[in-house]
Order: sequence, then structure tokens, then C-alpha cells
Amino acid sequence: MGGGSELPQRGGSERELLLCVQPAKEEESAKTIAELKEEFPNVDVEYIHQQFFYAPQDVNVPQELYKRATYLWTISWLPPTASAAPNLKFIQFSSAGVNHVAKHPIYTDSKIPLLSANGVHGPQIAEWVIMMHLIHSHKYIDLYEQQKQKTWKQDTGRGVRDNPGKTVGILGYGSIGRQVARVATAMGMNVIAYTASPRPTPESRRDNGFIVPGTGDPDGSFPSAWYSGLDKASLHKFLETKIDLLVLAVPLTKETTHFLSTEEFALLNKSNPSGTYVANIARGQVIDSAALIKALESKQISGAALDVTDPEPLPKEDPLWDAPNVLITPHISGATDVYAERACQLLRENLRRVRDGGKLINEVDRKRGY
Repeated sequence: MGGGSELPQRGGSERELLLCVQPAKEEESAKTIAELKEEFPNVDVEYIHQQFFYAPQDVNVPQELYKRATYLWTISWLPPTASAAPNLKFIQFSSAGVNHVAKHPIYTDSKIPLLSANGVHGPQIAEWVIMMHLIHSHKYIDLYEQQKQKTWKQDTGRGVRDNPGKTVGILGYGSIGRQVARVATAMGMNVIAYTASPRPTPESRRDNGFIVPGTGDPDGSFPSAWYSGLDKASLHKFLETKIDLLVLAVPLTKETTHFLSTEEFALLNKSNPSGTYVANIARGQVIDSAALIKALESKQISGAALDVTDPEPLPKEDPLWDAPNVLITPHISGATDVYAERACQLLRENLRRVRDGGKLINEVDRKRGY
């Protein structure tokens, strides 16, 4: 995971404050926080439980704490303004994206480094993607319904599409996409990658972010081909390559809003008449929902697995619920029993970077939005 000495910082007497405002209960990250305190004896820790992930108004953080805080570890809560927290050296989010705070004054009007939690989600979200793909390709839903009816009918399970030789196209080759590539490669699939900017050299294809040990694609060696760009022409070149499994893992920005719409679904169908399966673990707005429903109804794609929707929560009356061959989960693909521990490991690594004068991991480019 790189960067910084593992030795505890014993020198100095100036106290710093790490303010934690987290949806996870304190005991879930107690072990890593204890290790953090051991390594950084000059850092005091205040932990406040925020019950709901994206409801910062429901948590009460005393003003004296954020006024004194040196570091903030949060998922959505922020001080009202940068001047209200004058000592902050960085804000570490425990979410992969920060679009939910993009209109906050600290985002728009300050230069406080904002750090995302990219790298924490790769293993569990990759497993969700592959699980959904296998459920679809192995007709598990039909077989499960058959089980509930206590029916033994082998024809239901025929026509399975296994994975060797199939192509997974990963739209957004970050930490999540890289772990999808690792698992897909193990199943014999061909991987093609899509990034916002070109990656023409081996060095440019490396992952310099936070990596859960033994996962991902640190060297960028899995893809057989790389594509890039934020314009539709570049995207269409990628979609024309006969993709069997399309994984959406891009951040939500102005350019990626409705990145997949009517024209894109038509291209997928033209290049792969047998049907591309679409898995969205990015943000709901990356897909034009109305166009997706039409693509499912007309069988332009074979199906879709959605952990994110537009809007969220998805209203009961939304037609997406009833679209054919769609699987919907309530934005939970990133959940794991070690989430808080991994996020705290990333926080600890960035504390090392400050201590040792290194480059912070996952600093958000405010203009790009990620």
C-alpha cells in the first residue's frame, strides 16, 4: 500500500485531533483506531456515530470539536464552512465518490484536500458484479423459483452461457474495475478497459492508489486493449467491440451523466446481438433510466444488474422495478464486514503521508469531480 514509515511517531508535543463522524459504530474500527493511536501518539481521536450514511443533518457534532480538528474522517457530514474548521489538514471520506458534497462550501470555496476512499470497495463490489452476472447467465432466478415450487425440470437450466472466451468491458478502470478484471480473467474472460484519459505506457497503467493486498491489477496487466475519452465518439468505439458483460464503474460527472442512453444501447445490440449484460455499480444517473427500460423491453441487451438507480431510493411506482431481466439491490454492493477497518487503514496511510511529507492518496480534483 506504499508510503511512509511503519514506526510510531514518538517525537513532538503538539496535540492534533482526528474527528471521526462515521455510520459504522466505533467498535467496528476499534482495532485499527487503536493501532492508529499507537503509531500517532500525538493524535487524539473523537468518534461520533452518524446513524445514516447520507443524512448529515441527523448528527450533532459539537462546534468545539470541528473548530479544533486537524483531520476529519467522514462519509457525508461536513462543518458548515472551511472557516469554521480552520485547522483541517485534510478530509478523508469513507465513500468512493464525493459528488454528494459537491455543492457544499468546503468543496466549492476551500482548498482543504478532499480524499476519497477509492480502493476500499474493490473486493466486495467485484464479487457482487460477478455474482449478478452468474445468476443471470446460469438462469438461477428461474431455477430458484422452480425450487420454491418443488419442481424438478432440467430444461430450465439448459442454455447456460459460461464465461471462457467472453469479453468483459470495464467502463472506468479504477480499483473496482481492476478487481473485476482479476476475477473475470480467472474465469477465462477477455478484459478491455476504458479510462477518462489515455494510458499509453506501462507506467500510466499502474494503480498508484490504495490497494487491498492480493487484489486488483496493480500493473494494469489484465486488459487486452485500452480505450479512453469522455466524448461519445470514443465511448462508441469501445461499445462496438462485442462486449458480453459491461461494467459501469465511472464517477458521476457532467460528462458521464446519461453516458449510456438510446444510441449506446443500440450500439451494444448491433455489436452483440446475443445480448450484453450491463452491471451498474457507479451512480444511477450514469444510465438514462428510460432508455434502459426500453432496451430491456426490446431485448437490445440481455439484462441489467443495478446497485444504483436514479433516483434513490427507487419509488415503488417506478417502472424500472418491473422491467424484464433486471436485478436491483439498494446500493449495498460496497458493504462488507471489514469496510470500516479498510477505510481506517486508508486514513492511517494518509496520516503517514502528512507526517512524512508524501503525496496524499486519492485526493479529489475538484474540477474533474473525482
